[in-house]
Amino acid sequence: MHAIAARSGGQILVDQLLLHGVEQLFCVPGESFLAVLDALHDAPIAVTVCRQEGGAAMMAEAQGKLTGRPGVCFVTRGPGATNAAAGVHIAQQDSTPLLLFVGQVARGALGREAFQELDYGAVFGSMAKWVVQVDDPARLPELVSRAFHVASSGRPGPVVIALPEDMLTELAVVADALPYAVTETFPGAGQLAELHQRLAQAQRPFVILGGSRWSQEAVQQFTGFAQRYALPVACSFRRQMLFSAEHPCYAGDLGLGVNPKLLARIRASDLLILVGGRLSEVPSQGYELLDIPTPQQTLVHVHADADELGKLYRAAQSIHATPRAFAQALSTSAPPAPVAWATETAQAHADYLRWSDPAPIRIPGPLQMGEVMQHLREVLPADTIFCNGAGNFATWVHRFWPFRAWASQLAPTSGSMGYGLPAGVGAKRMWPQREVVVFAGDGDFLMHGQEFATAVQYGLPILVVLLDNAMYGTIRMHQEREYPGRVSGTQLKNPDFCAYAIAFGGHGERVVNTEAFAPALARARASGKPAILHCLLDPQAITPSGTLQGLRDAALKAQAGG
Repeated sequence: MHAIAARSGGQILVDQLLLHGVEQLFCVPGESFLAVLDALHDAPIAVTVCRQEGGAAMMAEAQGKLTGRPGVCFVTRGPGATNAAAGVHIAQQDSTPLLLFVGQVARGALGREAFQELDYGAVFGSMAKWVVQVDDPARLPELVSRAFHVASSGRPGPVVIALPEDMLTELAVVADALPYAVTETFPGAGQLAELHQRLAQAQRPFVILGGSRWSQEAVQQFTGFAQRYALPVACSFRRQMLFSAEHPCYAGDLGLGVNPKLLARIRASDLLILVGGRLSEVPSQGYELLDIPTPQQTLVHVHADADELGKLYRAAQSIHATPRAFAQALSTSAPPAPVAWATETAQAHADYLRWSDPAPIRIPGPLQMGEVMQHLREVLPADTIFCNGAGNFATWVHRFWPFRAWASQLAPTSGSMGYGLPAGVGAKRMWPQREVVVFAGDGDFLMHGQEFATAVQYGLPILVVLLDNAMYGTIRMHQEREYPGRVSGTQLKNPDFCAYAIAFGGHGERVVNTEAFAPALARARASGKPAILHCLLDPQAITPSGTLQGLRDAALKAQAGG
């Protein structure tokens, strides 16, 4: 047995990252973790240096979302940690495995409100699965291993690890941990038999897929199960990559501005199978789609975390299983006879196709987004990764882009603005061979627009389709509904985003009408650079089917009593 050499805390930490399979990480450097940066100098880990900690955390979260393995981010203490909080909150609400390593003051200064000191347990305790401070370098293998397991197991989420500055320079003699391994929880034979019995008795079954802990194989296996049973399948809010939009069983997604026919079909179902998701506020349409606590439909809820079963909805059958294990268990099952609902499933898919067809859409102004989306459908690869933050602009992607491939969607179910650009950087940094398109609004983009510099620095030719209507559009929409004509706090004066892209070293195009979009897109894709298509949208075009003036007129009419 070889003697173990003494190592600094920073070196021990980096060695743990390597043995747990970390190949990339994101950071904004800080003096609080210089010892880690020094250990990374000689390590085969690709370090992406970012421009703001929120962007760094979102890049790491995006990689965790795409792979199911914890994304890794390092930020400095105090303001670095608070800047990163938006990424932590996204990981928490989106059930994404994320490790956020944050610097901390020296142990001897703790509790004195030293320079940039924070109580991380108090700051992150309500938005992270676990918060821990490592005060002894000899415990780094133990605690980092636990962090990987906690972030990945059950319902995944963020873990925050605080690193006192002097701990990282202290020497310790300690063995490395073993690589982490996440346990899959399988459904029992009796549970599967009961589920099949429920299917045999159903007349109008419906399936909703959501959550995390899926894989490409699990998606394929569940698709096969749905096809054999001719089950209508919808995806939860911003989880459209879990089932191909081209499959004849696909019925649409449960997001914002959802197809009314889809909602009616779910309400009329007599067996509702919810796999992986929680059916929280947005997909449940403000908690009104199902009765709480006891739905009228017979509900079968499958989830990786036992604490989520029965938390909100009292299911007729609760199955504690990960989506991967559940899909594998169903991979060989088939109905004993033709099912009674096959015609209804075909109708559900037809309803989706009509709802998601961009060709008939007409909006005010010379730039017609329906035609833009139709062109993107014609020229982009099926496995293009679409990224977006929060805003009405996202409807163009969610409703009109047909997601067909696993790991092709990056969008925050938490509704965080500024997510799309850093997410696109994280995706392209990991999979440079995949095409990455970021949809952004003008207000949304400038939340983390500085990360365009990160894309340029690392030669990541992402494409940003930036829709500029000179306002915080979603808030203006609600403003016109509630306080018609009283515009307050929602107007924006924007830069020339084409010049912005060029100034950073990227490619920029200005698009003012429909005819200009296709050639601008072709030039941007051919440039080999990060690119921004600055698309000027008529402010009246607030949704695919409504205008600001229409909202104002309807609200004023309602206020007038008729």
